[in-house]
Amino acid sequence: MINSRQRSELRAMANGVEAIFQIGKAGVTEALAEELVGALKARELVKITVLRTAEGTMKELMDEVCTMTGADPVSVCGRKLVIYKAPEDRSKAKIKV
Repeated sequence: MINSRQRSELRAMANGVEAIFQIGKAGVTEALAEELVGALKARELVKITVLRTAEGTMKELMDEVCTMTGADPVSVCGRKLVIYKAPEDRSKAKIKV
């Protein structure tokens, strides 16, 4: 779990990050969750675009993504979600928060 100061730092870092995933009308699938887990291991901070065809609210989608990946929610801004997952070995963290 991250605190508000860490969330603020991560939100600032996410400004320069491009969205690398999209959630569409199929919603959050197992395949998407597996890809997100791999991306979180490689990058730690991931931005996701939610298409207009996606079912549900942004909060519901964020909760579903975080539950399926074990990540922490960072921000929801418009149709963008930002999630963060610290590596199990904190000494190998690319992002220090």
